[in-house]
Amino acid sequence: MTNRQYPDRPFCGVGVVVWRDDDVLLVRRGRAPRKGDWSIPGGLQELGETVAETALREVLEETGVTVRLTDQLGVVDSVRRDDSGRVEYHYTLIEFAAEWVAGEPAPNDDVDRAQWVALSDLDRYALWDETRRIIALSQERRRG
Repeated sequence: MTNRQYPDRPFCGVGVVVWRDDDVLLVRRGRAPRKGDWSIPGGLQELGETVAETALREVLEETGVTVRLTDQLGVVDSVRRDDSGRVEYHYTLIEFAAEWVAGEPAPNDDVDRAQWVALSDLDRYALWDETRRIIALSQERRRG
């Protein structure tokens, strides 16, 4: 397997904005490169898996929640360089929206917290700007 840190190619991952009523499912990352950061559930695509299958699997693995995908929101490039300018991490993230089907959030896999958060409380979480943008886009599209 290719190293995630200082890779020789980008990695393809997914993120999922999961809705239950007007709440969004957030997770706190338990591993590098974003250990301790809050985000939406998601992870890397596995060989032979579609991005939609990745989205469903990652949400279930990280949180124990079953979802129904409703929209593909876009693509986000995440490139982190070290102080010398070398690419330390490079992810191409395909972002989805989904509706909750079953299950209560329980951290699993590579997260140490998973919980529903009201939109009005998002400012309490130090979310990446792109995550905030994707959540807002998903909210707009849900409203129609």
